[in-house]
Amino acid sequence: MSLIDTLNADLKSAMKARDKAKLSVVRMLKAAVTNRQIKLGHDLNDQEALAVLTSELKQRKESLAEFQKAGRDDLVTPLQQEIKIVEHYLPQQMTEAEVSGLVNKTVASLNATSTKDFGKVMQTLMPQVKGKADGALVNRLVKAALTK
Repeated sequence: MSLIDTLNADLKSAMKARDKAKLSVVRMLKAAVTNRQIKLGHDLNDQEALAVLTSELKQRKESLAEFQKAGRDDLVTPLQQEIKIVEHYLPQQMTEAEVSGLVNKTVASLNATSTKDFGKVMQTLMPQVKGKADGALVNRLVKAALTK
């Protein structure tokens, strides 16, 4: 079952269960996917749909950080629930240790020794972790590995 089919099925089940929170989030995710389909002019494959959901998750996490910094606790709790619902549709995220091991392996295989090799390492590494790890985490770990 494709990601878009899963969203459609979950939309129906949320309607039947009268789960307003999940219904709202799933509708928003479907709208984001549909907007991307219209923009690209073709149906999305699972990788493209996953990229849309990843960007939606990133937006929510950024908003969550801003709301927490501003002390807006009334907005923090609903946003945390939204984040959990969006994460349900994404693949299991890699731990920092797993990403670090992959970074060290990639750095060693490319014989990267300085920050000049940063782009080469990131170009090789990102397709392997796309959707499974946060880009900021990968960026930070690659910089740390190259400045040892």
